[in-house]
Amino acid sequence: MKKAVIIAILIVATGMFYGCGRKQQPLEELQQPMSMETLVTMSTTSPASQEGKPVEPKPVPPSVLGPAAGDAVKLELPPPGPYKPTATDIQVALKNAGFYTGAIDGKIGPVSKKAIVEFQKSNSLVADGKVGPKTWVILSRYLNPPAQDAGRPR
Repeated sequence: MKKAVIIAILIVATGMFYGCGRKQQPLEELQQPMSMETLVTMSTTSPASQEGKPVEPKPVPPSVLGPAAGDAVKLELPPPGPYKPTATDIQVALKNAGFYTGAIDGKIGPVSKKAIVEFQKSNSLVADGKVGPKTWVILSRYLNPPAQDAGRPR
């Protein structure tokens, strides 16, 4: 019985050491950007590729590749991490929501805190006077209200 336990421990230990000894690719190498053409023409795992036969990539219409093959497309990404609104953002959103009547001065004072508490109460949030993530999710909807159709004929 003791021999079986010792053998099992040796097998597990050998497996752990074997896994740690493998060389891994550098992280920078794995994060290299790929073009849309490269992604489209990469071979996929299919029965033919598993048998050792090369897989011909299917032609892709230019409309799928974007504006022009090879052109870089710039995407606007949000800043990393959670977004922290400025005091001005908070005051503008509160004013648009109808809770803040003071001047938009970029300072969270007593009038702004009172407006935040009233907004939180009216939206069934914890009324602590602080604009945390849950409050900002709802309040941010009022930061840029949709354009009004005032004066336009229908």
